[in-house]
Amino acid sequence: MDRHTTAAPALRRLLDLLATGAATEDFGEVLADARRRGAPAEVLSEIDDATWQALRVHRTMRQHRRREAELTALFDTAGDLAASRDLDAVLQAIVRRARMLLGTDTAYLTLPDERAGDTYMRVTDGSVSPIFQTLRLSLGDGLGGLVAQTARPYATHDYRVDERFRHTGQIDAGVLDEGLVAIIGVPLLLGGSVIGVLFAADRSPRAFSPDEVALLCTLAAHAAIALDTAKSLADTRAALAELATANAVIGAHAAAVQRAEQAHDRLTDLVLRGAEVADVAAEVAALLDGGASVHDAEGAPLTGPGGAPAGLADAVAASRAEGHAVRHGEEWVCAVLAGQELLGALVLHGRPELDDADRRVFERAGVVTALLLLLRRSVAETENRVRGELLADLLTAPDRDPSGLTARGRRLGVDLNRPHLALVAVAEDPASRERLAGAAARYLFGSRGISAEFGEGVVLLVPHEGAGAGGGSGDGAGSGDGAVAALAAERLARLVGGPVTVGTGRAARGPVALAAAYAEGVRCVRALRVLGRDGDGACAADLGFLGVLLGDGHDVDGFVRATLGPLLDYDAKRGTELVRTLRAYFDCGGGLTRAKDLLHVHVNTVVQRLDRVEVLLGRDWNQPERALELQLALRLQLLAGG
Repeated sequence: MDRHTTAAPALRRLLDLLATGAATEDFGEVLADARRRGAPAEVLSEIDDATWQALRVHRTMRQHRRREAELTALFDTAGDLAASRDLDAVLQAIVRRARMLLGTDTAYLTLPDERAGDTYMRVTDGSVSPIFQTLRLSLGDGLGGLVAQTARPYATHDYRVDERFRHTGQIDAGVLDEGLVAIIGVPLLLGGSVIGVLFAADRSPRAFSPDEVALLCTLAAHAAIALDTAKSLADTRAALAELATANAVIGAHAAAVQRAEQAHDRLTDLVLRGAEVADVAAEVAALLDGGASVHDAEGAPLTGPGGAPAGLADAVAASRAEGHAVRHGEEWVCAVLAGQELLGALVLHGRPELDDADRRVFERAGVVTALLLLLRRSVAETENRVRGELLADLLTAPDRDPSGLTARGRRLGVDLNRPHLALVAVAEDPASRERLAGAAARYLFGSRGISAEFGEGVVLLVPHEGAGAGGGSGDGAGSGDGAVAALAAERLARLVGGPVTVGTGRAARGPVALAAAYAEGVRCVRALRVLGRDGDGACAADLGFLGVLLGDGHDVDGFVRATLGPLLDYDAKRGTELVRTLRAYFDCGGGLTRAKDLLHVHVNTVVQRLDRVEVLLGRDWNQPERALELQLALRLQLLAGG
């Protein structure tokens, strides 16, 4: 039997081992078995050569199978990563596949923190240590810090004793708590930049082969692309969400602008149709589902009942400064402006909350209200100039053509045959005098009164609202007329920014009587200034005995009644003689003894009666000015047969 025949069984056995994928040590058994059988040396040499060749084939086949498995795993990994759209799922798939491909105890991934300037543990697989899972690595620290800094892979069979890496207490504590020994880390590169580090680690010493390093690098390349894709998708979703939000905001804004424009058109249409301020307020109330009122620059209501809300002036000032409507308690206030000039205020009631759209509608209503007030003021100023000419003619020559003056007034909406008060207003300083005519027009804005510069100041002819006014030459005057003058003085002073003195005569009707009432008002103003009451307003009846002297009516009975009324009433009710006692007291020059002789009573009786006079008339009854009025009234009463 030749040597080939002797070696054939061993060769077939080697082929069977290759076919079944047996372990490497099984190939050595073939040569050992041949030696035990006593095979010749040349046969043993042939079997040894065949075993060596079989081991090469076995190793090559094993490498191919491993490469095939790795490629299959990488293909599956790429598919998994490509199919995933969630960033957390992508990161978890990366570390799980790395652990599976290298067969390590754990795998993990760190990502850079741009704000903190370091890297942090983002995902782990197979980790059991909370300390390790929250570990942070500064650039250059530890194996991972070195990978992130150099963008190169690093591996160590025993990290604990490897001096290539910068050990820190925090990193070593985390590695020790996890029990890691052998570690490999590779960078996740994207466009030359490190976007993360992928690790695989064992809890026992292990040397990572170049093939394993290359395999993890290949996985890291796939992972970097998948990570970038996931981040891009996340950024895209965020951008789409922001775009959707922006579109919603733009849509809401467009709807609000459209609503504001429609409201503006409706309000402007009211103005063009000649509507009044009350119509605009009603439209605002309907648009904003609340109540609305318009006030003039002084806060007086132009529409709606009642006065101005508390603190309206402060709210108007705030709205004027901010250029927007402002909330004022349970109300909203919008300053009505023409440039820098304050025309008034628009107030919304019953709507403590306004969104931006309703607020813009409210502010547009303020603009339209300003337009309407400007138009009304322009028309009023034009009419007032014409009416002022009428007033000047009436005061200059009332008896030249009374019927013609009355007819002109009727055409201008002024009925001179109805009672009017002639208010005479005079300002002291030059600046106030220049502004007085305009202030008078603003004061009468919206009323049936007229005004004109005449004489030393401005004359305001206002309808008299008092009852019982009658007579061709004059009507009864009283404290009510003085109150009208006082109010006019106060309002005009605010409008011109300085004191204004206002005097008025008796209410009168007809051109001639009105001219006489104006003359009485002039005398009243002069009396106020002589008395040091500049900036005050009054009628003749408010000036005591001066009113009797200055007034055209010479209302003696009214003066006596106003001066001695409390004493007359007391005597009439109780049958006393307080008026007679007071007359005797003054006739005797204030002497009590002479007065008691004249009255034929005891001096104590005179004292008691004078004490009662003081109670009824006030403690100043015996002061010179008051005493003069009392004595004049007593004389006039005596002359009248009282």
